[in-house]
Amino acid sequence: MRLDNLLQEYHCPEGIWDEMCGVGAIRDHYKRVFHSLGQLEVSSLLQKDRMAAELFMNQGITFTVYSDDQGIERIFPFDVIPRIIPGREWDLIEQGIQQRLKALNLFLKDIYSNQQIIHDRVIPAALIASCPHYTREAFGISVPHDIYIHISGIDLIRGKDGRFYVLEDNLRTPSGVSYMLENREVTKRIFPHLLSDSQVRRVSNYPLLLHEILLQLAPSQVSDPTVVLLTPGVFNSAYYEHTFLARQMGISLVEGRDLTVDNHKVYMKTTNGLERVHVIYRRIDDEFLDPLVFRPDSALGVPGLMSAYRKGNVAIVNALGNGVADDKAVYAYVPDMIKYYLNEEPILPNVPTYQLSDPEARAYVFDNIRNMVIKRTNQSGGYGMIMGNTVTGAEWDKARLSIEKDFRNFIAQPIIPLSTVPCFIDGAFRPRHVDLRPYALYGPQGVKIVPGGLTRVALKEGSLVVNSSQGGGSKDTWVID
Repeated sequence: MRLDNLLQEYHCPEGIWDEMCGVGAIRDHYKRVFHSLGQLEVSSLLQKDRMAAELFMNQGITFTVYSDDQGIERIFPFDVIPRIIPGREWDLIEQGIQQRLKALNLFLKDIYSNQQIIHDRVIPAALIASCPHYTREAFGISVPHDIYIHISGIDLIRGKDGRFYVLEDNLRTPSGVSYMLENREVTKRIFPHLLSDSQVRRVSNYPLLLHEILLQLAPSQVSDPTVVLLTPGVFNSAYYEHTFLARQMGISLVEGRDLTVDNHKVYMKTTNGLERVHVIYRRIDDEFLDPLVFRPDSALGVPGLMSAYRKGNVAIVNALGNGVADDKAVYAYVPDMIKYYLNEEPILPNVPTYQLSDPEARAYVFDNIRNMVIKRTNQSGGYGMIMGNTVTGAEWDKARLSIEKDFRNFIAQPIIPLSTVPCFIDGAFRPRHVDLRPYALYGPQGVKIVPGGLTRVALKEGSLVVNSSQGGGSKDTWVID
C-alpha cells in the first residue's frame, strides 16, 4: 500500500488551522513533499520510523519526564513527517522576534538601572517588586555590549486564523536547541534526497554562531578567551543538551566544583593547574549560581562568582536577572514595551492575557473557566497549568483556593486551538497540535535566528500540551523558499 492512499485519508480537524491542508487542497509549500512521500510504500515509512527511533536511542537523546510512572528518563519522541513553513512566513517571524528581543533587552537594561519605564507608569512598580525573579543583586551591573538576552527561545503558536502569536518568552536558560539540531541530522539520514530537493534552509550553523557570540563577550583585552559551559550535572533533565553543545562548540563542560574564584577572577581547575575563564555559558538558575550571595545550600554554583561578575572579569550568559522579563505577568506588557522603547507596533501579537490580581479580569476568567487556561507566572515545562476544558469540578475548587491565596502568581489566557500537522502514528497519518520554538542569538552584531526552530508536538490525541516534560514529542522544522 502506497502512502498517497493514507495521505488521501488524512482529515483536517474542523475550525482549526492545519499546516498542510487548506480548504479542500494541499497548501503549496507542502505539495512537493506530499508528492514525494506519496510514492513510498507504507512499509518503507515504517522502516524509516524505526530507523529514526534507533538513531535517537543509539545517540542517547533523552529527556526527563517527571510525571511518567514508567521511569523518568526516556528517549525523545520524534515524528518523521517534517513541519514546513514557507520562507515569506518565516521572514515575518524573524522580524517579529528581532523586534521583541530588542525591546525586552532594553527593558532589562532599564529595570536594572534607571527604571524609567516604571517612572513613566508604563508598567506598575508593584508588578516588578513582587516578581520572584527580579534579582536585586544584579542592579547596577554593567554587562558586555549592554546585551542581557544572548540566547532565547520564543514560543509561538498559530491560531485558527492562521496568524502566529507569541505564547511565551524563554530568556533564562532555554532548552531544546540540541533536539532541533539532532532532528535535522536524523532527517538527513532518512530523507536525504527529499531534504536537498526541497531546498530547506539550514540550521546546522547554530553552534558556530553561538560560539562566535560567546567569544565576543570576553573582556576586550583578551586575545584568546576561554569559554566554558556550566552544567548542574548529569541528573539535570537537559544534561544531554549540555554535553552536545559543549562538544559542538569545542569548549569545556564544567560543574561548579570545577571552578574557583580568586581575587575576583574565575579559574577552571585542570591537570595543568588553574586556567582563567572569561565567559560562562551557564545552564544553572540564578539562585544556585553563588552560595555566598544566593542560596547558601547550593552545591551547584561557584562561591564568589558574583564578585567576579560585578567587577566585569567574567561574562555570564544569559545575564543574571533575566527572569523578570519572562514572568508571565510581565509578558502581558511586552507590546507596551515595544511601543515605549522602539516606538513601533508589535509585529507578532501576544495571546490575550488576564491578570488574576485584577478583580474585574478575575471575575471574567472564573465565569468563563471552560474557555480558559490558567498558568503560574513563574512555572515552566507545562507544570501547574489548569486547562479549563478538562478540569473536573473538584480539581477546579482546589485550584481556585490556591489562586485566591496568591493572585499575583497566576494569569489566564483563552484556550487557543493550536494548529495541527500530520503525524505518522500507528501506521496512519493523524492530526496533532503543535507549537514552534525558534532560537535566537543576540550578539554585538544584532539578533540572529537560525531558520526553523523546534516544533513540539502534543502526541496524545486532542491534547494541547506540547511540552517535552509532559510527554510531548518533536518534528524537524523546514523553512523553504
